[in-house]
Amino acid sequence: GEERGREERGGEERGREERRGEGKGGEGRREREGERHRERERERERESRKVLKSFYNETYFDRYGKFMDESLMLLLWSVTVSMFPLGGLLGALIVGPLVDRCGRKGTLLINNIFAIIPAILMGSSKAAKSYEMIILSRVMVGICAGIAYSALPMYLGELGPPNLRGTLGTMTEVFVIVGVFIAQIFSLQAILGNPEGWPVLLAITGIPAALQLLSLPFFPESPRYMLIQKGDEDRARKALRELRGWDHVEDEIEEMRLEDQAEKAEGRLSVINLFTFKPLRWQLISIIVLMAGQQLSGINAINYYADTIYTTAGVNPMHSQYVTVGAGILNIVMTVVSVGHFPYLEAATTVKEAGQCNCGNRKYRPVPSVVRTEIFLQSSRPAALMVDGAVHWLTNFIIGLVFPFTQEGIGAYSFIIFAAICLFTAIYIHVVIPETKGQTFVEINQTFAKRNKVEIPEKKKEETMDFHSCPHPTSAKETNF
Repeated sequence: GEERGREERGGEERGREERRGEGKGGEGRREREGERHRERERERERESRKVLKSFYNETYFDRYGKFMDESLMLLLWSVTVSMFPLGGLLGALIVGPLVDRCGRKGTLLINNIFAIIPAILMGSSKAAKSYEMIILSRVMVGICAGIAYSALPMYLGELGPPNLRGTLGTMTEVFVIVGVFIAQIFSLQAILGNPEGWPVLLAITGIPAALQLLSLPFFPESPRYMLIQKGDEDRARKALRELRGWDHVEDEIEEMRLEDQAEKAEGRLSVINLFTFKPLRWQLISIIVLMAGQQLSGINAINYYADTIYTTAGVNPMHSQYVTVGAGILNIVMTVVSVGHFPYLEAATTVKEAGQCNCGNRKYRPVPSVVRTEIFLQSSRPAALMVDGAVHWLTNFIIGLVFPFTQEGIGAYSFIIFAAICLFTAIYIHVVIPETKGQTFVEINQTFAKRNKVEIPEKKKEETMDFHSCPHPTSAKETNF
């Protein structure tokens, strides 16, 4: 009886052990299944953060029956990114003839075509299963940006009085950064940055262009353009009265007349003439250095490849989209700080060089956009902005195309190159660029005349001296400055 009791108790114990084992095994299986589920969710999350790359890969598979290898994907993605600055370069090359023939306002109105058409193409690219439509649209949007980049500062610079010109130019950049920030918000995965919403995200880029197309006709054309290039003094006076809010605008009209007389005596400068005209030598060098220094500071490497850079730096891939939005907020703050730009550009550039972060460039970025309009007069401004835009977009294109391969080769050390360029730019600004705030276009160019070692003929009033009455290089008189 005792033995049977022990056997029964042993059987019960073994049964309990088996049930416990089964329980543990079931729990283990549930844990493994849960882990696999979480891994699938993480994979879907990673893929959703690369929605366009996934679209490229799926389209390629549908066509050729296989997925792209990593090198082909990297090349195709680099080309897609760099098409925007390439389009910007094309826009910069055609903006000069456009602003001369169609006016500043007319050019901006025409430019909306290059935003509305690509918005339609990008919005329908998923249905058409064509990543080529996205690449082509990037070129067209780049053309839009390239034209606006030069035409808009020119328009605002010629509309505004000297005491507000810097603020107007800077506010252009403020609204650019606000637009970028809004795009970053819309591109969050929870909103439109997902496999279903990205065509809508790309299509809404046409909305601001449509609004401008409807509202800009109610604004006046540039008074300087109307008087100096069209010879229509009555329309120029009417535009000035509308802009200033008072009738007494004869002082500004007289200043424009003097500039018009000088331009008729000297003729308008082409891009080729600009490179050979000694009285504009340092202005030309300055815009090349400022624009190249701005683009080669590393800001667009961060803008174009933010997720990759943040992930490489140790940021959780799930959180990189929020880091990008945080950087967008910082961009707005630092751009607003630069309104009424600093007495010395190199202060902002040094911040960028020392920290090599996004904020410094945003503080520095608006100032060259103002300075490039201020250091040239009417006859040379379109040609100068063509050169400026070409340098801006060419260096932008190089960064967009080359940076992924540079980062793959030397990693974070690529930012040492950017830091060195920032340091050189800061030194140049300190040595060469004068303070322009509150000065007329003529006064600014008088300052550069000393550095260019040319004399400016005296006028009856010092404040009405016109820089473009300087002799051409063949007859320019050397001074001891």
